[in-house]
Amino acid sequence: MTELTPQQQLEFEAAAFRRLVAHLRERSDVQNIDLMNLAGFCRNCLSNWYRDAANAAGVPMDKDQSREIVYGMPYDEWRALYQKEASSEQQAAFEANKPRE
Repeated sequence: MTELTPQQQLEFEAAAFRRLVAHLRERSDVQNIDLMNLAGFCRNCLSNWYRDAANAAGVPMDKDQSREIVYGMPYDEWRALYQKEASSEQQAAFEANKPRE
């Protein structure tokens, strides 16, 4: 395996993140509940991780700001444009897969 410098690793991870975000923006037909049911994370999780990283680095960021970075628009606008009502099957799968505390 090629040895990467820390800077290369950072740049490649950032490029992969940008590509993932762009892909999720293009695939607005894929609902967050579907992502949660299949992969255990969704756009909101990704925005929360982004916000956590910013806050850990001393950069104040709230939920609305991080969601806009991931969604490419205000979250309420995205929801109005793209979010559909979850089916009973989607809801049941979500409940069955939800992490237990």
